[in-house]
Amino acid sequence: MNLGNKTILITGANRGIGRALVDEALRRGAKRVYAGTRSGVLQDTDTRVTPVMLDVTNLSQIQRAAEEVENLDVLINNAGIALYDDLSGVEALEQQLGVNLFGMLNMTRMFLPLLKRSHGAIVNNLSLVALAPLPIIPAYSISKAAASNATQSLRAMLAGKGVTVHSVFLGPVDTDMNRGFNIPKASPESAAQGIFDGLEGNEEDIFPDPVSQSIAEGWRTGVAKAFERQYAGFVPQTDAA
Repeated sequence: MNLGNKTILITGANRGIGRALVDEALRRGAKRVYAGTRSGVLQDTDTRVTPVMLDVTNLSQIQRAAEEVENLDVLINNAGIALYDDLSGVEALEQQLGVNLFGMLNMTRMFLPLLKRSHGAIVNNLSLVALAPLPIIPAYSISKAAASNATQSLRAMLAGKGVTVHSVFLGPVDTDMNRGFNIPKASPESAAQGIFDGLEGNEEDIFPDPVSQSIAEGWRTGVAKAFERQYAGFVPQTDAA
């Protein structure tokens, strides 16, 4: 998919990877970028950017945003939350599932009619911890694993509807979310470039940074990916949602 003249909606667009995605989409010639933020405000924006008040845990805000957006080619589910926890309670898990899984699914459900009409794309920003948990953030890891599984299911279910579904397995990126990790990190700008490179290259699973790229080939040729392709065959495309 060439992003030139396309309309894109990005959640969590106020900072970090989300803001970098807005800027990169503009650089690649997007016609319009809807920038979802909880405040509905985005500073220093191009005239092609339309800020949208959008908390992905708020169904009424998602509905209102869907009514405001007339056309859509690409939905990027970028909004996310990461909390340190030890699984001693369910509160952190519930909060992160609310954003990282159910927020993504509700956004997809609400904007799917527009994406079917445009034969568009859904891009879900996940994490390498979706493939193996980082035990200091286990609830976050669980939420991203669930989001990865949901992404695979959507990919199979929508294959016959002309909508492509892409997983982004991010490694460490220099954002507020990763501030507590003293490890090498990719810049948000380079991650955004890698995400759009993968989308334009029609990659189902996008590995946009040096750390994630180091495992890309192993994932694509591994048993888990083979099972995904095998199980996708059970979806009757004439009945796909």
